[in-house]
Amino acid sequence: MRKAFWLGFVLGGMVLRGQSADVVLWNGKVLTADAGFSIQEAVAVRDGKIAAVGKSTDVRKLAGEKTQVIDLQGRTVIPGLIDSHMHAIRAALSFATEVNWIGAKSLKEALRRIHEGALNMKPGSWLIVAGGWTLDQFQERRLPTQAELTAAATDNPVYVQLGYGWAMLTPKALELLHIASDADVPAGGKLERDGPAKITGKPTGAVSGGQGAIIALFDRLPLPNYEQQVAGTKKFFRELNRLGLTGVVDPGGNNVTPESYRALAEVWRKGELTLRVAYALCGFTPGKELEEYKNLTQLLPMGFGDDMLRFNGLGERITWAMNNNSQPTDDEKEKYFEIARWAAANGMSLTMHAGNDAAGSVVLDLFERVNREVPITNLRWSMAHLNDVSPATLRRMKALGVGWTMQDEMYFGGEQFLKRQGTTATRRAPPMETAREMGIPVGGGTDAHRVASYNPFTALQWMLDGKTVSGMQTRGPEETPSRANALRMYTQGSAWFAHGEDKRGSLEVGKWADLAVLTKDFMTVPVEQMGDTESLLTMVGGKIVYAAGPWQKFEAAGR
Repeated sequence: MRKAFWLGFVLGGMVLRGQSADVVLWNGKVLTADAGFSIQEAVAVRDGKIAAVGKSTDVRKLAGEKTQVIDLQGRTVIPGLIDSHMHAIRAALSFATEVNWIGAKSLKEALRRIHEGALNMKPGSWLIVAGGWTLDQFQERRLPTQAELTAAATDNPVYVQLGYGWAMLTPKALELLHIASDADVPAGGKLERDGPAKITGKPTGAVSGGQGAIIALFDRLPLPNYEQQVAGTKKFFRELNRLGLTGVVDPGGNNVTPESYRALAEVWRKGELTLRVAYALCGFTPGKELEEYKNLTQLLPMGFGDDMLRFNGLGERITWAMNNNSQPTDDEKEKYFEIARWAAANGMSLTMHAGNDAAGSVVLDLFERVNREVPITNLRWSMAHLNDVSPATLRRMKALGVGWTMQDEMYFGGEQFLKRQGTTATRRAPPMETAREMGIPVGGGTDAHRVASYNPFTALQWMLDGKTVSGMQTRGPEETPSRANALRMYTQGSAWFAHGEDKRGSLEVGKWADLAVLTKDFMTVPVEQMGDTESLLTMVGGKIVYAAGPWQKFEAAGR
C-alpha cells in the first residue's frame, strides 16, 4: 500500500514541483474506483487534479500554510457521479419555476408542494409539474384529481404531466390554453371523461394520448423568461451537485430547440458551471433533420468546447420518423442512413433512443450498413434504454463498438413490463451484467426528468436490488452488479460516452479532482437505504461546488 502511495506521490510531485497541495482531504474512506477498486484514506488536489491518493499520514505531508485541509471524519468519498443519459439542459430551463414531485412519497405531500408553490410564486403564475414521478411512488397509488389540484392552488393555473401519456389541467389552465373540447387538444390526444365508458361523460381535466400529443401540449405552456432559464440552470445543476453528480451526458430530446442552449451557454461563458456537460444535437424539424445538422454544425466540430462544456455529437432523436419505430418504411430508413453516414464521415458520436430490442435491431441494421462504408467502431456510438435487449443485439453492439446508456426505467415501470413480457424476460431486464461481461461500455443514468427522478442514488439502489418503486422484485441476481461494478458504471462507464474516461471517473493521480463526500457509506449502507444518500461535499476540478453540514463554510468561502 505504501509503495503504491509513493508511486502516486512521485507522479503528483512532478505536478507539484515542490509546491504544496491546494486541498487535502484526509481521515476518510476513499473509493478510488481504479482497476483494483482500491480503498484509501486521503486525497491531495493541485491545479484541479488529483495529486496524490493514499494514507492520511502520507498525504497530509503535502499540506502547506495555504492548503485547505478538510477532515473527512471517516466519511466515504467516491468519484463524482456522471449520468450518461439525462435531459439536464431541458430540465434546467424551467427548474426555477417548476413544482417538483420527484421523491414525494404520497399524493398528500405532492399536493402540499403545489400549495407551497402557489404561496411562493406571483399570483396567477403557472404551476407546472413536468414529470419525474409515478403514481406507484405515492402511498395512495392513484393520480391526482382536478378538484385536488384546484383546491391546492385556487388562484393559479396548474398543469401536471405524467410521462408522455397523460396530463391533468385545472379549469384555469384549460381556459388559458383554450381547451374546451377534443378538437382543441393536439392531434393524437383526447379529453378524458368520467362515467363507465369515459367517452360521453363530463371532462375530468385530464388529457391522454400518444407521446406526440403530450409533447405538443407541453409546448403550449408559457416558457420561463431568459433570466428564469439562467437561474434555473444554476439551481438545477446545484441540485445535481447535492446528489454527488459532477457530470452529465445530455442527448437532446423532446421540446428542445436551438434556443434551449442559450442559458447554458451564458452560465458557461461566465465560468459559473458546476457540472461538466457533454451535449448532443437532435433533429428539430421532422423531415429536415439532415439540413439542420449540417447548418448547426458548420462551426461546431465534434468535441468543440472545453472541460466543462463539450459538443458530443448527435442524439437521441436522430430523425422523428425513426424514434421508437420497430417497423420503419424503406424511405424512413434511407433518410436515417444518410444522416448516420454523414455523422460517421465527420467523426461524430451518435446516440439513439431505442425503446425495445426490436427498435434497436432496426437501428443496428443501419449502423452495420454505415460501418461497411465508413468505420464507426471508434466513434463511440451508443444506444439508450433497451431494457429487453437480447444477447444477439448485444453481440452486434459489441462488434460495432456501440455502447449502452442504461437507465433505471424499470424502477418506475417494472410492473408494466412484467405484464407485457412475463416473468422470464423481466428477471433479466435490463441485462447489465451480461453486457459488462461482454465488454460493452455501460453507463448508468436516469433519463430524467420527464419520465424519471434525477437522483443517481435512486438508480444505484435499483441497480443493486432490482426492485421497483413499489418494492416489487423484478430483476434476478444474475443481472445484478456488485457495488463496485455499479459505481464504475456511474463513473468510468458514463465517462466513456463523453470521451473522458482518461480524465475522470476514478480517483487516480493526474485525473480531474471530481469527487463527492457522502452521507452514507456506499459499500456498507443497507441497499434499501441507498436512495436516501446525498453528498455533503461535491468538488469539480478541485473546486467545491456544493457543501453542507460540517463543511458548509467551505462552499460559502469559495463564492
